[in-house]
Amino acid sequence: MTGALSIRIAIMGSSGSGKTTFINEASGSDFPIGRSLESCTSEVQATKPFKLNGREVTLIDTPGFDDTSRSDTDILAMIGAYLSQTYEHGAKLAGIIYMHRISDFRVGGTNKRNFKMFRELCGESTLRNVLIVTNMWSEVASDLGEMREKELENNFFKGILDKGARMLRHEGTQESTHRILRYLIHNQPATLLIQKELVNEHKNIVQTSAGSELTRVLNEQRERHEEVVAQLRKDMEAAIRDKDHETREELKEEIQTKHEQILKLRCENERLEAEFRTAKERLEARINAIEEKYHEQGQIVDALKEQLETERNHREKLAIEQEQKEQRLRQLEEENANVQELERLNSLRELNRLVAVRVELQEELRKEEQRNTNESEASGSGLIEDVVSWVKSWWS
Repeated sequence: MTGALSIRIAIMGSSGSGKTTFINEASGSDFPIGRSLESCTSEVQATKPFKLNGREVTLIDTPGFDDTSRSDTDILAMIGAYLSQTYEHGAKLAGIIYMHRISDFRVGGTNKRNFKMFRELCGESTLRNVLIVTNMWSEVASDLGEMREKELENNFFKGILDKGARMLRHEGTQESTHRILRYLIHNQPATLLIQKELVNEHKNIVQTSAGSELTRVLNEQRERHEEVVAQLRKDMEAAIRDKDHETREELKEEIQTKHEQILKLRCENERLEAEFRTAKERLEARINAIEEKYHEQGQIVDALKEQLETERNHREKLAIEQEQKEQRLRQLEEENANVQELERLNSLRELNRLVAVRVELQEELRKEEQRNTNESEASGSGLIEDVVSWVKSWWS
């Protein structure tokens, strides 16, 4: 099913916030789940569509920007490529869910960085399609959870809640996931800021709001590393003055490591562009492969339909021929029955004629016998009279 009844919803948040668990509960999928704060989602992945309130819902699982196996550069390239590529193919998001652990003691730097990148990806115009979903309520006392919920509403999430986003609780059941999704399934699909920037405005990913935020974070990291290097150099100078060769070598190794990290951070923008292009090409190849597969399947389906149509026509022809045969057989049976009935009537008429002839013959025989009897009696009476006449003449 496609069109207005088909919707897509992205699930975002920090690693270990329960994104994949939520998706599996809602859709019946079996995506791998991490059992700790380590990430288990290293790629953007979409569920098979499932039905909810007459809609075909597809959920999109995304890795967090604190992923333990990939850098923030890799994650932004991956998410940017997926969102721009699917947008180019006509797919928009009806909603975005941001997962947050109510069990977190405080909102730390990692959560802040994740949420900041989330805001830069979405932009301001799509916030009415955003849900902040708190979960893991079973891991905290209810009064403590409610207190943290109020703090989040009044502080950390206040900015987007004031602009139309909503905050809901996930209770860890499929019923709860579906209740949450029902807030989004009737939304008008919206264009995210990064989709608008990459596709409509043809910006380089580094020039997007999310790319600029990542650059700012990377520059801060680079500056902190440079500050550390400056301090290490001072410590190494002191070790040289003190002729502490062991400490000097250790500091030298640390400085070398920091220099490598600084150099890597300086190259991250170029790597972001390259990773974005690579991820997009990889995704395009996957989409083309899927489309080719669907095309081949469509050809197979068309061939099967043609074969079924041929078989159906053949069966209809055989059915017509069978009906004609049965109709002819019924006609022959009726004709045979008529012939048999005619023969029976003819036989009956012949029998009646023969009976009549027999009766007539019997009557003729009876009459003949009667005539013979009468003639015999008449002949016997004349003889007696002749005898009597002779006797009388003799005596006289």
